[in-house]
Amino acid sequence: MNKKVKVTIWNEYRHEKTNVAVSDIYPEGIHGAIAQGLGEEFDIRIATLDDPEHGLTKARLDDTDVLLWWGHTAHQEVADEIVDRVVSRILQGMGVIFLHSAHHSKLFKKLMGTSCDLKWREVGEKERLWVIAPGHPIVAGIGDYFELEKEEMYGEFFDVPEPDQVVLLSWFEGGEVFRSGCCYTRGQGKIFYFRPGHEVYPTYHNKDVQRIIRNAAHWCAPVDRPPTGFGNAEPLEVLAANKN
Repeated sequence: MNKKVKVTIWNEYRHEKTNVAVSDIYPEGIHGAIAQGLGEEFDIRIATLDDPEHGLTKARLDDTDVLLWWGHTAHQEVADEIVDRVVSRILQGMGVIFLHSAHHSKLFKKLMGTSCDLKWREVGEKERLWVIAPGHPIVAGIGDYFELEKEEMYGEFFDVPEPDQVVLLSWFEGGEVFRSGCCYTRGQGKIFYFRPGHEVYPTYHNKDVQRIIRNAAHWCAPVDRPPTGFGNAEPLEVLAANKN
């Protein structure tokens, strides 16, 4: 029997404590809704900004296959040493899923090497997410598109490196489009950026959003293989210079 993928859901967990509109939608926190959407097929643990070491100790990260990251107003409160620790694990093979405004997190910016900036508008408009890579496992079980009745608009240009693959493209009621499902690799780790998830809308209760996050968690999980070696290497064959 296959072992469950070990998922750590990291949530800033500030809006739910200060904004009644958010706590009404997510009484168990945004992390709680995401965990519920993942279901029992994963081994889930929770980490938040105010936990010691932001809940991302070396031991926790070493025991994590996939990290989900949601943050918004407190990006600068994340310690640089923790960011470096997480980057190191990603390069070693841990997968990571960045959700919504995590595009401005220290972690995402360090992995991308750009401003990661974009256009935005918060008026609660319809978002239609089109599947543009129908053969990709992240969109398994999703139709040609799905819609969110109300969401915050993110618009192009999205200042990130060219993704390895874009699997979802959003259209908004106001006319903008956005690359909403972007796949990357860094070192041995797989990265997925997934746009929807503004805190005052019930996005993480949407079944298609939940399915995509589940699919992405499986896709991001590390490949079972020996660690990659680096540094000075002995030749596999007898070198011509050593034959005489």
